[in-house]
Amino acid sequence: MGANLMINETTNNDVDMSHKSDLTDTVWHTLAEFSLPSVPGNEKTAMAEVANLIQPLNLPETLLERVKTAVAESTMNAMEHGNHFQADLPVQISVYYSAEKLRVRITDQGPGPDFGTSELPDLEAKLEGLQSPRGWGFFLIQHMVDELQVSSAEGLNQLDLIFNLGEKHP
Repeated sequence: MGANLMINETTNNDVDMSHKSDLTDTVWHTLAEFSLPSVPGNEKTAMAEVANLIQPLNLPETLLERVKTAVAESTMNAMEHGNHFQADLPVQISVYYSAEKLRVRITDQGPGPDFGTSELPDLEAKLEGLQSPRGWGFFLIQHMVDELQVSSAEGLNQLDLIFNLGEKHP
């Protein structure tokens, strides 16, 4: 009935240098890692699980809603476009935090987004049938996060959603 949710939580605060940001000397701590089968509806499970995991950070409601929206949209894109809704290809979700940032990494087994063929969504063009009614997800994700990092290597596509916490956290 429910999704197979596997959680590998890290409860200590050991520094994990493998998650050092490429852009700064930010030290990331692993909050949790879990995977979900690529089936419709699991974007809601991902959103709820991440929201639960970051609850101790006491984020402002507006930031929490941005995180939830970006996680749900990114997970849906990973399941649909990356893994083509193949339940045996899981989406991996990793949650990291630092003193000033939250990073949620969504990993799928697809080739990665094709930025060359995507056009900016135009509501009027969509309503007039000049653009597909689809295609809002990545646009929305970009406007929910403070920083977005996309990488593809060895058959994996990673999307890092980075949010500024606004104040220092433990």
